Amino acid sequence: MPGKSKVRVAVIGGGAAGIVAAIAASYKGADVTILEKNPRVGKKILATGNGRCNLTNVNLSIANYHGKNPAFARGALAEFNVEKTIDFFERLGVAHKVEEDGKVFPISNQASSVLDVLRYELDQVGVQVLCEAAVNNIRIKDRRFLISFQNGGGFKADRVILATGGKAAPNLGSNGSGYALAKSLGHSIVEPFPALVQLKLAAAFFKQIKGVKFEGDAEIIVNNKSVGKASGEILFTEYGASGPPVLALSRKAGEFLRKGETAWLKLVLINTCGRDELERYLIKRFSDNPEKELVFSFVGYINKKLVPVILKEAGIADIKKPAGQVSPGERGKISRLLQDWRFQIKGTTSWPAAQVTAGGVDVREINWNTMESKIVPELYFAGEVIDIDGDCGGYNLQWAWSSGFVAGESAAGVGGT
Repeated sequence: MPGKSKVRVAVIGGGAAGIVAAIAASYKGADVTILEKNPRVGKKILATGNGRCNLTNVNLSIANYHGKNPAFARGALAEFNVEKTIDFFERLGVAHKVEEDGKVFPISNQASSVLDVLRYELDQVGVQVLCEAAVNNIRIKDRRFLISFQNGGGFKADRVILATGGKAAPNLGSNGSGYALAKSLGHSIVEPFPALVQLKLAAAFFKQIKGVKFEGDAEIIVNNKSVGKASGEILFTEYGASGPPVLALSRKAGEFLRKGETAWLKLVLINTCGRDELERYLIKRFSDNPEKELVFSFVGYINKKLVPVILKEAGIADIKKPAGQVSPGERGKISRLLQDWRFQIKGTTSWPAAQVTAGGVDVREINWNTMESKIVPELYFAGEVIDIDGDCGGYNLQWAWSSGFVAGESAAGVGGT
């Protein structure tokens, strides 16, 4: 008797999730083809971790994930967990190391080495890769998927894995095309918005302090309540603020802004002491050199570009007056700004600056155990196209690996929701 024919799986999108999905499906015996619109697969992988590829994070928990229902991610993250991810890449040749905050990187410190071994594995397991194959339509006929390309031609498959990514970093190929494909097949989309992105703030002086960095705290305030905190290196830009703490909080800010809420960014420039101790220190600093100009008296304590701005924000008209002439009220305003400087958040920068997409295909319409559509049998989803996004620090790549692996194995199996 002739052997049973292989299940033909088309993976639309050759990013992190799509590549691992293709490998996993091939391991299970499927005939797999990646359809990638770029000239080469894995372009976005090269940019991850500042070019070093933050593979995952050993401190991973479901609290690191966001969306309408973050708990949806539990299934895939448990099935292809951090340990299995590290073992998978070690087997492919990527030796790893764990750095601060649990971040896992290749010892080579090269994202290109991660992509190299993934592409090698695709070749070894016989995955066909069709590049410059932008998909613009998917139809179902006689229980088969008929896939059409923008430049003409098409492809037939028994099963499809949609791993097209989101809209973040469009220069790397993420243009949101997968949302239209998912909608055409009956799926709902949670409106996407940029996450892990810089914040635009309301103030007229940012050009004066552009480029100033400091180690401090950032906090999002809505209705006088804290809704998120982060610490680390904060950077002032010509439009507002950036740096890891700001990026980490940007999703939360974006959520409230989309609801029409007013959100504020609270910055703590001096976080090494409490308010009373800071007040005592300023009294001593001013009294030790009472004749120094106030604006110069802060040199050596905070970045000198910030001083005139902070003094003016404190309502001090003559910033060159002797430090000894500062009133208790003026000193109190200065200390408050150093530990509670608030800016209204106008918005975020746009998709080209975003590291990840919030929103995507509604998880209520996806089987959390298999990544299979509940609407269209034998259609699967993986990665950033789904309404799941993670914190900075390796969590988004882990979601790509996990959801991709589960989708790939499921698509190569017996199917059915």
